[in-house]
Amino acid sequence: MLIELFKQGRHRCLMFSDLSGGEAVQANQFLVVDHDTGAVLDPGGNLAYNDLYVGMTQCFPPHKLSAIVASHADPDIIASLDRWMTATTAPVYISAIWERFVPHFCKPGKTTGRVIGIPDAGVRIAVGQSELVALPAHFMHSEGNFQFWDATSGILFSGDLGVSIGGDPTVTITDLGPHIARMEAFHRRYMVSGKVLKLWAQMVKSLPIRMIAPQHGAPMAGPAVQQFIDWVQTIEVGIDRLSQRDYALPA
Repeated sequence: MLIELFKQGRHRCLMFSDLSGGEAVQANQFLVVDHDTGAVLDPGGNLAYNDLYVGMTQCFPPHKLSAIVASHADPDIIASLDRWMTATTAPVYISAIWERFVPHFCKPGKTTGRVIGIPDAGVRIAVGQSELVALPAHFMHSEGNFQFWDATSGILFSGDLGVSIGGDPTVTITDLGPHIARMEAFHRRYMVSGKVLKLWAQMVKSLPIRMIAPQHGAPMAGPAVQQFIDWVQTIEVGIDRLSQRDYALPA
């Protein structure tokens, strides 16, 4: 399903929520359009490619794609990269940590000169007359990880932070309370530590975030944005929960 998260003038943010089929984990793909170009965010695997590509061509020609942007290097993020490398001339932006891993998704030579490693501090990526800002999101959950802030729409594309499992990904959450049950187990397992969540919260508190759009599950908007920022600073996650019993020889 295609959902228009934002439209103002010639700037649009689109979410594709059900392209992966029933066998694979649900994943969202995003398209930020500005004037006659755009950026694909976390384009997903081969299951998502065809419909996402067709959706893009309805907005602008493939040769005008400005960027393929990846929060990290998991297969549900960039397993379709070989096909995007063939169909477009756009560069791929990904953490410099993963820069030399990306070619493993593609045929030899496909990525030559087309992979731009994002330094740990982040970078600004031009998209038409606007830009996406790659924000550090290291260890949430990948060691080389970024989120992408679109100031024009006020949407923070948050990757695996804010993920929910179950529920309807097409229904925007405005009150976090009932939604926490769909988020808690994922965050406790996939987020590395409470320290990085607190650092993240300090970083984003000054941003005028209208919506948080994660890679899995439903977007959050309105009061739920601040509720989520407050919540992630309170939960015990990742290595903070481990003890020797988690590193014992199997019976």
